[in-house]
Amino acid sequence: MSVDSVKQPPSGRRAEMKRQAIVRAARSLFLRDGFGVGMDTIATEAGVSKVTVYNHFGSKEALFTEVITDALDEPLAGESASALEGLAEAEDLRTALVDAARTWVHAVRTNDEVTALRNLVAAEVHRFPELGEAWRHRGAESHHPAVAGALQVLAEQGRLEIPDLPVAIIQFYGLLVFPHMVFSSYGTHIDEDLTNRLITDGVAMFLEHYSPAGT
Repeated sequence: MSVDSVKQPPSGRRAEMKRQAIVRAARSLFLRDGFGVGMDTIATEAGVSKVTVYNHFGSKEALFTEVITDALDEPLAGESASALEGLAEAEDLRTALVDAARTWVHAVRTNDEVTALRNLVAAEVHRFPELGEAWRHRGAESHHPAVAGALQVLAEQGRLEIPDLPVAIIQFYGLLVFPHMVFSSYGTHIDEDLTNRLITDGVAMFLEHYSPAGT
């Protein structure tokens, strides 16, 4: 069964509960067995039929992409999301950005499952190039709306000048989060002292580039 055969995924509260169960089961099994795990095994683990899995996702690649998308959003949930949302009201934007970045980076560094799933994508993309193709069609804004939203509000307030939001999001990630992703892919971590320096200097560099002239 292909993605093309899926016209409209099931909707409603019951369908959403099944969808969440499928994603949870798939995440657990992908972490345990890799991308090679069968859709029938995922269906059994989720307590649904194989047809139900295909009705919701159409293909294993689509399901895998959903699992990874959910996982990558986790560090931006809870305290991290609250810290980002609070930037709009912060009197001292630099201090607030540093605090928000510390919360976010801590969540990235300490979520071992997210690291494992991210590494799984890197391991599987050569065997299944359709995974990379699926990611290519997702822009930076749709990946992490919490970051996009926070930066967009600051730009609308005139506290930042951001002519190209997708570029700014990637630069924000590049300064604060990507170093930890690179190190974790090699099975190591950046120590606390260097982490703090990367955060404070990264925020300073971001603000130097995007703060309005004369501020």
